[in-house]
Amino acid sequence: MKNSSFLEELKFLLSNRKILISIIAVALVPLMYAGMFIWAFWDPYANLDELPVAIVNNDKGAEFEGKTLHIGDELAKKLEDSEKFAFHVVSKEEGYKGLENRDYYLLIEIPENFSENATTILDDEPKKLELKYVPNESTNFLSSQIGETAMKEVKAEISKNIIETYAETMFDSITELADGLNQASDGSGQLKEGIAKLNDGSKTLSENLATLASKMIEFNEGMNSAANGSESIASGSSQLKEGLKQLNDNLPALVNGTSQVENGLKQMKDQLPAQVASGISEKLKGSVQNISAGINQLETQLSSEMSSQLTAGIVNGLSSQLAEQTVATQTQTLTQIQSALVANGFMTEEQAADFMAQLASNSPTKEQVEQQYKTQLQAQLEPQITAGVSQGLNQGLTQFENSLTSQLLASANGIEEQLKTQTAPAFNQMIAGLDQINAGQQTLQSGVSKLYNGSIDLNNGANQLSAGMQQLRSGAGQLQEGAGKLSDGAVQLTSGTEKLLDGSTELADKLAEGAEEAGSVKANEDTYDMMGEPVVVDKDAVNEVPNYGTGFTPYFMSLGLFVGALMLSIVFEFKRPVIRPKNAVTWFASKFGIVAIVGLIQALLVDLILLLVLNLEVENLPLFILTSIIVSFVFMSLIQMLVTLLGDSGRFIAIIILILQLTTSAGTFPMELLPYALQPINAFLPMTYTIQAFKATISSGDISFLWHNNFILIGYMIAFIVLTIAFLSVSLKRSKDVEMAAMMKQD
Repeated sequence: MKNSSFLEELKFLLSNRKILISIIAVALVPLMYAGMFIWAFWDPYANLDELPVAIVNNDKGAEFEGKTLHIGDELAKKLEDSEKFAFHVVSKEEGYKGLENRDYYLLIEIPENFSENATTILDDEPKKLELKYVPNESTNFLSSQIGETAMKEVKAEISKNIIETYAETMFDSITELADGLNQASDGSGQLKEGIAKLNDGSKTLSENLATLASKMIEFNEGMNSAANGSESIASGSSQLKEGLKQLNDNLPALVNGTSQVENGLKQMKDQLPAQVASGISEKLKGSVQNISAGINQLETQLSSEMSSQLTAGIVNGLSSQLAEQTVATQTQTLTQIQSALVANGFMTEEQAADFMAQLASNSPTKEQVEQQYKTQLQAQLEPQITAGVSQGLNQGLTQFENSLTSQLLASANGIEEQLKTQTAPAFNQMIAGLDQINAGQQTLQSGVSKLYNGSIDLNNGANQLSAGMQQLRSGAGQLQEGAGKLSDGAVQLTSGTEKLLDGSTELADKLAEGAEEAGSVKANEDTYDMMGEPVVVDKDAVNEVPNYGTGFTPYFMSLGLFVGALMLSIVFEFKRPVIRPKNAVTWFASKFGIVAIVGLIQALLVDLILLLVLNLEVENLPLFILTSIIVSFVFMSLIQMLVTLLGDSGRFIAIIILILQLTTSAGTFPMELLPYALQPINAFLPMTYTIQAFKATISSGDISFLWHNNFILIGYMIAFIVLTIAFLSVSLKRSKDVEMAAMMKQD
């Protein structure tokens, strides 16, 4: 009883080979568990070149800018030559069959239009290049995930090559664009000069149109006066036509009357002397009054005929002279108007000449004007001439009458001969005058007829002239309004050309700048490479983890040490002592001493293999070893507590705790990715802190974070030890365990 409980436990262990061998085997469990797992997951990507992947190339190629593209063939060749996977170029049928038979983990199918779609980038509706990625996830899910990552790299590489090709084409186009911009800049300079001339011309046009607008007001007023005059001419020509119509209708009667007078005079010449003589002889004294009446009648007839003839002669002479003067004045006036229209810029010389010719064609002719003057002079002179002729004849015939009466009264003998002798000259003169009058009347009748016909034409022409002048007046008003609008438009045109000049100046400058900037763009292979891969991800990891094995070491070490502690509870008695202990502390110490030795061996063996065999790199070697020992002691104390308190049920609970720790300790995926229901459990399980402590000493080197977790683990261990000692202190009172210890010693 004086011997130490721990030494007795150790002796018992060493003397019992069966238990010793079992404990030695259990000591190797964490090594096998953690070592094998870490070794298997140390760097799986290093063997990707052994992963079989099928490539099915259906690409038919395409033409692009005179070049033949076979992007699918190039991709298949490039993948086959790469060492990322064990690529095999096969037919479509063979590829899918091999995928189903698990000969290939993945299949990459290149469609028929792969190259063709690459040429559509500049089309209105470009088409994307499509790669068909077919994993057989039932064969191995992780292989499909690895393949998906590899496909992203393939996609990036293809995108880079295509963009490099188009970038080269684009920069060639920019060079051509620079040449085009230079030409456009030169053209815009010429355009600027042309617009400047246009601006000057628009200003001149605006000034001239303003002058035209002001002159058109004067022209419109003149046209109104001309239109009023043409209306007066039309009215006068109408009155002239009516007067000539009446004259033309009455002239035949006048000609007949003159002929009758002439015949009567001839008859009177032949018969009057004899009749007068006979009458005188018979009624000389009683017929003097009759003779006087006949002479008066003769006087009346002669006065009418002679005054008409004399009036016609005077009227013809004066009207001819006045018509010539009027026509000359009219011609001179039209010439002055034509000169004024040309001088003021209203019309060109040809337009003015045509306009004056039209006016002249619609103006009365010399004959028409002469006829108008004849009519006016006839109305003015005829009464005066008629009065003068009548007075002269009256005086002559009165003398004749007096002389005749005296002679008749003096002698009746030979009166007939005397009458013939005395009256013959007068009759002959009157007959001759009547002949002239008759001839003149016939000529007058013919002229009046022509004059009447001409007056009709004159009236029609005057009406046409009046209508034309009305249209011209209306057109002149519209022309005046249009000239005003033209003047306003010219002002706007001037403003617009000034803006256009400013815009063309800016255009020329900007085109020159654009041409200079486009010409300054230079490209080479580095430029194309930058366009194809503008972003390069430079991984600058904080606390870099070199491989999967290093990353999983905290998880698998914790798992292995926990399983080692659990396995030890099966081959070593955690509760019943070899000898009766003095107290609960010595009882616990005797058991925990053996457990601690095994736990220490387990931790050191795992550390040895990881550091020397797998070449695990750690930030702090002493703290790494110390942490592994602390973790091993924590799990040993936990398992000892559960088994001591609960026996086999404790082992079952330990397994449940292991399962919960494996799922909630964030050893594989971050805690934030776990289901929300499991996340709260994370903080209550020791493996959470063992993994964080290992990560700190292996990868981050964060000493404060390391000791933070180690102190939590030591707290767990102390709690487990206290609970175990408390339970043992209660159990010490039971002799059953002591008796069994004695039995174990005897065995």
